[in-house]
Amino acid sequence: MTVTRRAPGAVAALLLLGAAGCAADPAPADAPAATYRGGGVTVALRLAPGEDGRLFLAATFTPDEAGFHLYSVDLPADGIDGLGLPTRLSVRGGLAADGAVRADRPLRTVSPLGLGVQLPVYPDGAVTVALPVRRTATGPSEAVVSFGACSEQRCLIPVTEQVVPLGTVG
Repeated sequence: MTVTRRAPGAVAALLLLGAAGCAADPAPADAPAATYRGGGVTVALRLAPGEDGRLFLAATFTPDEAGFHLYSVDLPADGIDGLGLPTRLSVRGGLAADGAVRADRPLRTVSPLGLGVQLPVYPDGAVTVALPVRRTATGPSEAVVSFGACSEQRCLIPVTEQVVPLGTVG
């Protein structure tokens, strides 16, 4: 497991720009605020203003090996018949959710052999999940991620409620 963070001032600058509605970004658009690696997946988190002027926390979940997919954000918390772990993104500390999470990839279903269930997953490879957020307090903020990655042959160790520090807000 590896967690890396960008300097807190850079995260605060992104938050302030997003809150002010500025289009300028002091860091490259693809520069992560924080990165977590575990469960066979790298999660790159970044804060950025959206086209509608709201601030978004985007988390790109990229399986480390080809041929692996992640489960839908809409999968029930306990999976279907106990199978599958939904992809989750939430915030705490100086940030609060300000809307529903959404993914940038279409859903497809997989039917594990002999189990008689259909599970909603994203296509193999990376998926970005975006959560609208708002600043609620000055101080440290954190993202909380959960996910499970599987291929047609095997599943990797799932990650549940992993806290990833984002730095200081405001």
